[in-house]
Amino acid sequence: MGLGLVVQNVLNPAVLFFFLGMLAVAARSDLEIPQPIPKVLSQYLLISIGFRGGVELRSSGLDSKVMLTLGAAIAMALLVPVYTFFFLRRRIDTPSAAAIAATYGSVSAVTFITACSFLSTLGIGFDGHMVAAMALMESPAIVAGVLLARRYGAAEPMSKRALLHDAFLNASVFVLLGSLVVGAATGHGGLDAVGPFLDKPFKGVLCLFLLDMGIVSARRLGGLRKVGGFLVGFALTVPILNAAIGIAVARVLGLSQGNALLFTVLSASASYIAVPAAMRLAVPDANPGVYVSLSLAVTFPLNVIVGIPVYMTVIRTLWG
Repeated sequence: MGLGLVVQNVLNPAVLFFFLGMLAVAARSDLEIPQPIPKVLSQYLLISIGFRGGVELRSSGLDSKVMLTLGAAIAMALLVPVYTFFFLRRRIDTPSAAAIAATYGSVSAVTFITACSFLSTLGIGFDGHMVAAMALMESPAIVAGVLLARRYGAAEPMSKRALLHDAFLNASVFVLLGSLVVGAATGHGGLDAVGPFLDKPFKGVLCLFLLDMGIVSARRLGGLRKVGGFLVGFALTVPILNAAIGIAVARVLGLSQGNALLFTVLSASASYIAVPAAMRLAVPDANPGVYVSLSLAVTFPLNVIVGIPVYMTVIRTLWG
């Protein structure tokens, strides 16, 4: 079953376009999606997934189970930076350890979106409050990473106002939360009105975005030679460990299979957009060539290509 899901995921058009982007770099093609198109595609995907999540959240409401799920998501976003920071700090400099810890405590919206597409292909449902969980997990990890860096003397002075601004008002969090609120406010009537724009083109836009991500990831592969085998091993091992924790938490919370996969993916993914932008300002001594390369060139492909179907296999087995 696991191998079948891996093959099915790899044969997903969006994932194949990711491979196509990597192949273009390997073949030294001049293929490129010029700026600011990738940024526009990213904003579209966040708006679409946030809006639809808000509509579903309005339908399902905020009961105790939903609140427990959101609380568990925030707890993971705080736990991961702490344990990874103290592990990394023994082997690398403190600023980079704090930046990597924040990166792996936060989430990848594109990995989450790919997992949503994977579930749709399998015909497995999930609830809109998982989008809220994704949005809520981004900022705590940023705050935790900066506070750890400050506590151990790694960061430049930064006002609380600037820290909160970078954590909660960075572009990806803002547009995701804003779209969630708009979707919850307008409900299914709003979805009917903008569905032709936000729903039907979604998979095609995802293909274009992952094509660009394949190009960017392949170009980052060269930077892995500089980070060393220890950090590459970290980027391969920690997502699997976090996924195992996520699956255990999802089982305890009694989440459905679809929600469990999304919670697991959120636990296992690493940010390469919001956190690097915040860390560049808050922890300038950290090397972005390290934490961006690990997240984008190692963990992102691991989760998108192999992780999602393997996590689903484990969940199906445990859930019976």
